[in-house]
Amino acid sequence: MEDNEILELFYQHDERALQEVSAKYGGKLWRFALHFLGNDSDAEECLNDVYFKAWNAVPVQKPEYLSAYLMQICRYTAFSMIDRKSAQKRNAVLVELTAEMEQCIPDTAPEQQTELSELLNEFLGTLPKEKRMIFVRRYWYGDNIQDIAEAFHCRESRIKTILFRTRKKLELFLKERGFSYERKRFAELHDGD
Repeated sequence: MEDNEILELFYQHDERALQEVSAKYGGKLWRFALHFLGNDSDAEECLNDVYFKAWNAVPVQKPEYLSAYLMQICRYTAFSMIDRKSAQKRNAVLVELTAEMEQCIPDTAPEQQTELSELLNEFLGTLPKEKRMIFVRRYWYGDNIQDIAEAFHCRESRIKTILFRTRKKLELFLKERGFSYERKRFAELHDGD
């Protein structure tokens, strides 16, 4: 079944929408969740949460690309599960990825997140294919440096250099469009004025 037909089932609150999503994307979503969570039962729980969240959100959100929308829900759900399960002892990979991205993406207000997301997509469109794929594998899929290096048949040091330079370019790109730490700090300093 095509995505537009599945979305129509969601809009009509027809439970077949979930069956079709499961048949078409269930395996891919489960593997994606497993990648982050590390065990079958957590991946299954995540997948059930994804279906529940999609059931409640799709009629309102009206996603343009169902697959990407489901993957985004899956990713956020998996990260929420990691946060819940390891509030005391943080997942080292998640902490590492967050620290890397905090260098170039400022903390934004909720109303700015859509704009920031659009700018991030615009930035990714400016990158050569290989650098874009490396960046997405690291910061969207959470792949480790070693796996990325093996996939691109190069040394880990090359991947680290590409990621570092790409983060610096992203930081500059966002600053040019008004997103920067200085702007946030200035706003915080003058909040009471």
